[in-house]
Amino acid sequence: MSKQKQLQGWIALSPLFLFLILYLGLSLLINDFYKIPITTAFLLSSCYAILITKGVNIEQRIAIFSKGASHPNILLMIWIFILAGSFAEGAKAMGSIDATVNFTLYLLPENLIFAGIFIASCFVSLSIGTSVGTIVALTPVAVGIAQKSGVDVAYITAIVIGGSFFGDNLSFISDTTIAATKTQGCVMRDKFKVNSLIAFPAAIVVLLIYVFNGITIKDSLELGSIEWIKIIPYIIVLIVALSGIHVVIVLILGILSSGIIGMICMEFSFIEWLNAMGKGIAGMSELIIVTLLAGGLLELIKFNGGIDFVIQKLTAKIKSKRGAEFSIAALVSMTNVCTANNTIAIITVGGIAKEIATKFHLDRRKVASLLDTFSCFIQGILPYGAQLLIASGLAGLSPIA
Repeated sequence: MSKQKQLQGWIALSPLFLFLILYLGLSLLINDFYKIPITTAFLLSSCYAILITKGVNIEQRIAIFSKGASHPNILLMIWIFILAGSFAEGAKAMGSIDATVNFTLYLLPENLIFAGIFIASCFVSLSIGTSVGTIVALTPVAVGIAQKSGVDVAYITAIVIGGSFFGDNLSFISDTTIAATKTQGCVMRDKFKVNSLIAFPAAIVVLLIYVFNGITIKDSLELGSIEWIKIIPYIIVLIVALSGIHVVIVLILGILSSGIIGMICMEFSFIEWLNAMGKGIAGMSELIIVTLLAGGLLELIKFNGGIDFVIQKLTAKIKSKRGAEFSIAALVSMTNVCTANNTIAIITVGGIAKEIATKFHLDRRKVASLLDTFSCFIQGILPYGAQLLIASGLAGLSPIA
């Protein structure tokens, strides 16, 4: 690769570095993750990305940015954010969250709250195959438990996120599993077996940590009365989600059930229900703005050759099987950083990973497992990824927290 192409590649990636400096760097510098608005960091990085884009006029640059912001995956995330905000606030207004929290605390021993939430998150995500759906369903309940028990909200939200990626990584109906196996030409069952050797031991270790950390939570909880009818919206959400129905339909049913039950129980009027939903949507406004800006920014990075540069850089000096596996892991990880979507990252580098696997005689099942595992890992720590954004929005936290 010539020095000029290398320079162009680094320049193409520079908006992403600018974002990390503005948001993560400054937040660490002042030791406060709430002082630097993530929207401002993305806005400045996006403006910079538009300015450094060469070969097209300003109108075309903005069109490229808008194309990325309006990608079907981006818009789907926004619809989910809107519906999740409506459901969460409506359920809160009619008392569903409090009732579900009391029910959960009634079922779980106090010192197994962390472990119980983790197991529930793993089970739900494995059943429905989506981390986003799991986070939407469980985060409000987990936050309510945290507030009632006095534990750190960020910690308990992170437990939900961690468990949600367990299923995203292993589930037969997860889009990442489908993408990984299809691009590598292997059977889902075989990939599951290989993946299990990584995921299950890790999950057991994490579960033991949560059990140990939960030992100190004793005799600190005061249970309120359980209003069983108010649990119904969350039961509907979980049952419908577990049946494999699309998360959008799941949330719509949750919104309708919480509204109907809330009015039957005279917790609010129809107008008050609409106001609650409006408040929930407004609470998601920052996430919606970030999602649009991130989609546009990453599309400009792709247009300027940033992703191609990452691919060329990571595949240039492969000499051994171990090096080939490392390159595939690094390839999908860096691509995930640039796309903020683990499924898209797998699809983007899947063909290249298959070529590397053929050249170095790698086990296709292991390659599929590497693609899925590392993309899920990176997605789970990206402050601008859908999962952390929606979880932080529902919990009222900074994505970095």
